[in-house]
Amino acid sequence: MYTIAALYHFTRFADPAALKPALLALCRDQGVTGTLLLAAEGINGTIAGPRAGIDAVLAHVRSLPGCTDLEWKEATSDEPPFGRMKVRLKKEIVTMGQPDIDPRARVGHYVDPADWNDLIRNPDVAVIDTRNDYEVAIGTFEGAVDPRTRSFGEFPAWWEANKHRFHNKRIAMFCTGGIRCEKSTNYLLGQGVEDVYHLRGGILKYLEEVPAADSAWNGACFVFDNRVSVEHGLKEGPHELCHGCRRPILPEDRARPEYEAGVSCHHCVSETSESDKNRFRERQKQMRLARERAGGQAPT
Repeated sequence: MYTIAALYHFTRFADPAALKPALLALCRDQGVTGTLLLAAEGINGTIAGPRAGIDAVLAHVRSLPGCTDLEWKEATSDEPPFGRMKVRLKKEIVTMGQPDIDPRARVGHYVDPADWNDLIRNPDVAVIDTRNDYEVAIGTFEGAVDPRTRSFGEFPAWWEANKHRFHNKRIAMFCTGGIRCEKSTNYLLGQGVEDVYHLRGGILKYLEEVPAADSAWNGACFVFDNRVSVEHGLKEGPHELCHGCRRPILPEDRARPEYEAGVSCHHCVSETSESDKNRFRERQKQMRLARERAGGQAPT
């Protein structure tokens, strides 16, 4: 059984690069895999491994400057969710491209999962999904506005073009684990929006705590590991990953003519050139050979 820990924390790291070697060495020593991002504004990522290994890494992260009150969300998996461990240095731990954003200064009002339904069903509240379009496509909250952004960095421009739609509305925003809303609520407050709310702990906390019978959530929630999606109770969802474009697909989508394992699906078949597809085919071939040598199977 693998323990999965999703975490983020905004703090000020004077020298993120200096933190990388010890963190990476500890993860590898403890058999922990996944990805952690370090930036001057903090840390973000998802890791998986044995219980003792996860505990050791979380203890190390809590010892970093300003991280004593680190919070994280956990799940379990029978299969290893990640192939290797990566610690990356980034300009932002979640990219919005707004240099003046500082979630440590102020954010919107946190709303616990138990109170979220009452808030979003209020007629004077506009609910905005801050995730990317392919995430929204497989599940979202009832009545939520989909900005149809391909990356979080497009959100400020979308807001500027659409803010007239939300005049005299309270704004409630949500994302997978909460990190994007830390920035988006700070951004809207800076734009003069007075009543801004966001879901504490994100969709994952809502699906963990709110029973399906009482849910305002429709569909599944995309996650950035080999589970691909989760449903209520954080049960693994039905989706698979197209290894051509990294978007979620359903098992029945593999029967569509656009699907080629590791190369394309109906989402991306027209987005890549034949040269790209040949590269993907070669990659798939090498992965298949490696798996066969190891006695396993190539991903689909």
